[in-house]
Amino acid sequence: MPSPAQSHARSHALLLLQKLLNLRDSASPLTLVLDTLEQSAKPLVREFISRAKVSKSKVIFISFAALRKPQDVDIFIKAWGKSPDSLRAEITSHYPLGTSGHAHKVLLIVDTLNSLASSTPSNLALFLSSLITPAISLVGVYHTDVPLVLPRSFNEYEPHPLTTLSHLATAILRVFSLYQAIERRKAQNRSLQEPEWGLDEGREGVLIGLGGEKKIAAGEGVVLEMELRRRSGRAVAEKFVLMPRPVQIPKQIQNGKVEMSKLCLLSDHPAFRDPSDGDEGGAAGEGDGEMETTFNLGLTEKQRRDREGIILPYFDAQKDIGAGEGGRILYEMGREDDFDDEEDEI
Repeated sequence: MPSPAQSHARSHALLLLQKLLNLRDSASPLTLVLDTLEQSAKPLVREFISRAKVSKSKVIFISFAALRKPQDVDIFIKAWGKSPDSLRAEITSHYPLGTSGHAHKVLLIVDTLNSLASSTPSNLALFLSSLITPAISLVGVYHTDVPLVLPRSFNEYEPHPLTTLSHLATAILRVFSLYQAIERRKAQNRSLQEPEWGLDEGREGVLIGLGGEKKIAAGEGVVLEMELRRRSGRAVAEKFVLMPRPVQIPKQIQNGKVEMSKLCLLSDHPAFRDPSDGDEGGAAGEGDGEMETTFNLGLTEKQRRDREGIILPYFDAQKDIGAGEGGRILYEMGREDDFDDEEDEI
């Protein structure tokens, strides 16, 4: 079982993720979400939007790929084909006036940063920095397996746009498929080769892996790998499982029957729980506390009495011989020993 220090660190990491998703205390001005074709970041983005709606924060959605306005979004901005300056002016025009505070919090979501990274890779850091204020929390999605076409004017000695984004981000969230993570875990437990899906399979024409019934049985969960960089410079890394809430019917929302999503540590999920934890818990409840093995490690009553009756070698030297006399060295001469009269008596 984990030590108290490890349990405290894991609980602290869970609280930090809750703080990040709830936009509390400006936990992360710039959050970078990395997804793939195998697992989209849409469930995580919906979680950000739903929590921002509960906290009555304004949600501005900047669309480079989405055609329709997502649910619970206040401002929907179509950014495709616009210059960085005009896009910046349109975004900042929707910022609330007044000092920063809880009532003026704004969640700014960019559905894909690949378009910005491809069109203006050199000014990407400057553009994103100009959008962030103390009252703004920016969440940007970057598709890691989509090829990035850089302009010819891009200097080959400049860092890659993804490297720049990773350096600027105060929090990085990587999303993975729960079904695939469970299958990899099963392969590791059996010392088998881990399976691959989609592009990693290396098969011609395969883009997205299919899971079938096993994927449906695993549910719609998403594995989150968090890397949160604190103001002190220390990074907190942990893995979680996010079970998104089901789609709410308007009647349920009006009646107050709103189901929230579930969030837990990856190690606490039933599919990833260490089997030894259950064995240790069962052994602790038994009176003898012995390990369950195919052979007996205990002692019989006769063996226990014989062990207690053994007198250790030179045990007499450990007896109390009076104060001030110190210890003694007991030595028994053997047949091969040659006693020298000139030596001090032992």
